[in-house]
Order: sequence, then structure tokens, then C-alpha cells
Amino acid sequence: MGKLGLRAATGDDRDLVFSPLVGDIKIKRLTCMKQLGVLDTAFINLEHANTPQHVGGMGIYDPSTAPGGAVRFKGVIANFERRLHKHTIFRSRLVKVPGNVDRPYWVQDANFDVEFHIRHIALPQPGDWRQLCILVARLHARPLDMSRPLWEAYIIEGLDNIPGVPKGGFAIYTKMHHALVDGAGGSSIMSVIHDLEPDPAAVPQAEAVVTADVMPNSVYLASSAAVNNIKNTAKMVSGGVGVLRDLGKMAIGMAQKKIPMPSIKSPRTRFNTPVGPHRVFEAAEFPLADIKAIKDLCEVKINDVVLAIIAGGLRHYLIHHKELPDESLAVSIPLDMRTRRGMTDENNQVGSVFVELHTNIADPLTRLAEVYRSSQEAKIYGENSPLVDVLRLAGVLPPALTRPLVNTYVNNQLTQHLPLGISSVVSNVAGPTFPLYSAGAQMVRYYGLGLLTPGVGLFHLIFSSNGIMTLSILGDRDSMPDPAFYRDCVEKSFNELLAAAKAKQAESLAVASKPKAKAKPARKLKSSSSSAMPNVEKPVAKKARSAASSSTAKSASANAGVAKNGKVVPISNSRP
Repeated sequence: MGKLGLRAATGDDRDLVFSPLVGDIKIKRLTCMKQLGVLDTAFINLEHANTPQHVGGMGIYDPSTAPGGAVRFKGVIANFERRLHKHTIFRSRLVKVPGNVDRPYWVQDANFDVEFHIRHIALPQPGDWRQLCILVARLHARPLDMSRPLWEAYIIEGLDNIPGVPKGGFAIYTKMHHALVDGAGGSSIMSVIHDLEPDPAAVPQAEAVVTADVMPNSVYLASSAAVNNIKNTAKMVSGGVGVLRDLGKMAIGMAQKKIPMPSIKSPRTRFNTPVGPHRVFEAAEFPLADIKAIKDLCEVKINDVVLAIIAGGLRHYLIHHKELPDESLAVSIPLDMRTRRGMTDENNQVGSVFVELHTNIADPLTRLAEVYRSSQEAKIYGENSPLVDVLRLAGVLPPALTRPLVNTYVNNQLTQHLPLGISSVVSNVAGPTFPLYSAGAQMVRYYGLGLLTPGVGLFHLIFSSNGIMTLSILGDRDSMPDPAFYRDCVEKSFNELLAAAKAKQAESLAVASKPKAKAKPARKLKSSSSSAMPNVEKPVAKKARSAASSSTAKSASANAGVAKNGKVVPISNSRP
């Protein structure tokens, strides 16, 4: 493999030569740091041993598409290295300001060690799905080393007894701090670390150019912090005025019933207990065609179908444990704020809204219809409420103030006193519609993993690609000791919803195919005269017909009253 050139920014022309895995690398140093944005800083400030703030994913690969039908570990590392230079986040290391009096900076790490970030492991025998889930859960529970670039990758072999995994197949589990990437940006990162062809060597590669930064001294950081604190204070004042203005507009909209009131009475469940340091992982798979068929038949969105499936899964799970509340559970839905506030230089552009799942409704189609209504109301609320950006509060103040507050909040388990019970976070990420390859091996499945917060011990992540939708389940081990059973509950919910949708479709087709009765032709009135004069009704006959019409109207009115008192709903307004 050829040399990988590193171009760095320094004030001079001095070169630093060192020899990592791929050979000698020459670095010219410069100082071109980037300060973290408010929301990116929020995820750094929220970092805790029990709730590390990284997201992840696991792909499963078929090596038969690679040249020679096999993939070596060195080939996977070489593929990573060849593509790492295409995005600066892989070499971005966190540098804190002395005393934590200002937001930290990203610097390009000149001593980047790819072997530290990419590791090779294997499942023990027999190498089944349960073992893979346990391994991924343990890897995901471990916090990242905050002194290095904030990502890791694990190549996992030994998947010999997992149904559906190709012979010789392997998995790649990656995790990356949320300060570096959000859910909407994660799909672009996937395109960075994957190839579009099984033989990447056949694709001409441009010369790699990578920058590396000089470590700034404390004087520079302290002086920058003083200037930034003045700017931040001004932004906080102007931002506070803007928030108050937007809250006033939202209150007026709610009073006029133009903006729906969000539900704040959701019951608390086992998933609202304090989150510990251990995790569980499971996943279910659904044909994307079935999800779309349900969507089209019920005239809803794909996200609504997913929420209804999760609602049914939670309902079955909590009924089994005799813990289902009488009121509806609610979940938090991340929002991509790029369409709302425009593009910024922050890695994270995400907000959130609450959606009721209507877990208190047994019928799956009725539940889906109510979920659709709730999600539409949440969308309107999210477009008009400044509270969707509430997470930014954790990044506005200096880390010296925020970090102790976060530690006090988590260590003292203050989440138990929150009035609102959010049972889960549900994130939906659309994947590529074309095949992706790693070292020539085609990715055949991908499962996303979110993060847990101190008060929410369950995360669902949906990923769609190449006709398959995966629903990944990440939970706190104390809150959900039986993740495989919960996966069964989710699959049962999907099967119930699909069966109900097919039954509705069959009923609609049967009604449409039923022949309509032909109307009898009107009988012509015979005229006693051959003239074309109209047949004028006699006054007595007209009076009798008027009385008969009045009697029929009264009878219909009486029948309508019985129907109303008997709570008979018109078919056109009834839910399936």
C-alpha cells in the first residue's frame, strides 16, 4: 500500500515523520481548530459513565462478493485507512479549555493510531445470534476514550450459527460520539466508510491529503475563551428574547387551537427508572414492502406504521409483566432541524417532540389511526415550538457549570422526580437504496444503536435499506432483562397489524366486486289524450302525497334517534 500524505497547518515548514501501519507519513503542522457548536457541546457535557453519549451500528457482510470470495482483516483495515482521509471527523480529537470555562475544540490528531480504533475479535462457539447481541451490547455500553478521536470499529468473525448470515460472513460494529454526528448525518458517514463497488482497487483513487493540527497553548485558549464568553453572553440575551417571543406566539396559537397542546400526562413505566451502566441489544426485521402496503392501505406515513408496531410490542410486553398503564404511553421522536433552521457548521442539528402511542387501544388499525393523528399534531407543535431545541440548554453554559449539574442529576437519580414519562426514543433513519461494500464484501444487514438518557432506558432505531427494515432495540439491562421476549412482542404486533390490514383490504375488494342491483325503469304515465300537454296532478292527490312524504320524514327522524341513542355510528365515520 502506498504512502498516505498528511498535510497539516503550522506556522513553519517543519516536518514530523512517524511510521504507523501504512508507512512513513509527513506532516506539516498548522493551527486550524474548530470550536464545538452549542448542541455538539451539549452531548459532551451530558457524557456520564452510566449514559455514554455515543451512537453506533452493526453491519453484516457477505464476503462472497469480494475478489477471491474472501476478506482478510488486513484488507478491512486497509479499506478503512484508504477512506478515512475523506472526512475530518475520524481524526478529530477533543481539546478542553483550561478550567472548562468555554466550549471545547476539535483538532486534527497528528498522532492518530488506526490500530487503536479498529479491532478484530471473534464470537466463541457456537457463534449464534444471542452471543452476537450480548457482545454488541457490552461493546456499546463502554464509554469512548475522550482523549482520542471519538470513534471505534470492531470486525467480528465467527458468525457460523446465525440463520441468514452467508458462509464466512462477518460483522462490523462501529460507534461514534454523538458530538461528531447525528442520526440524519450518520447515513453520509456510512457512504464515507463504504465503497459502491465490490472491487474498490478498480476505482481510480485521488491522492490522499489529510491535515493535522498543532496543540494550542493555554494562553491562546484562555484569551479565546474570554472573547467567546462575551459573544456567548450577547447571544444568550438575544436568544432568550427570541425564545420568549416564540413562546408567546405558541401560547396564542394554542389558545386559538391552531397549535395542538402536547401531552404531558404520559404515565411512567419500568423504562423511566434510573439507567445503569449495562445494556441489552436485540433486533427484528420486516419486509419493507409489507410496511409500505400497510402505509398505503391506511393512508398514513411509514413512521406511523413503525410507531404503531412499537406500540403493540410495548402493550404485549407490559401486559405480560402486568404493568400496562390505563393511559397511553408516549415516546420522543428526534427531528432533523436542517429543514427548519437551515444548514449550520454544527455536527448536530436535531430537536425532538413527543408522540402518544395509544397503547391503551387493543385494535391495531384503530391504534394506527390514532398514532397518525398524534404524530400530525406533534409535527404542527414541533414547527411552532421553540421547546424542540431544549437539549441545547446543556451546551449553552460553560462546561465548568454544566458538568457538575449533570453529575449531580444522574448520581442522585433525580430523574425519578420528573413528571413526564417518556417510555422510549424512536428514531427512523432511511438507508441507501443501493448496495454498499466493505473491502469487497456486500453489506446485507444493518442495525442502528442509539443512546440512553438518565430517564429513558429504551431506544428504538429503524433503518431501511434494499427492501428490508430493521428495528433495533437498545435497553437498560435492569429495565429489560428479557430483550428476546420483547423482540417477540414486537414481531407479534407487526403480524397483527399486517393481518388486520390484509383483512381490511379483502373486505374492501369484496364490497367493490359485489354487483350492484339494476334500477327499474320508471313507468310512463298514460295520457288520456294524444296531445303533448303535461299530466297535471289533481289537488287531492297532491295533498295526499304531501302527507305521505311528511309521514316518511317523521319515521326516518325517529329511526335516526334510536340509532343515536343506541350509539350506532355511521359506517363512513367508523374506524376499521
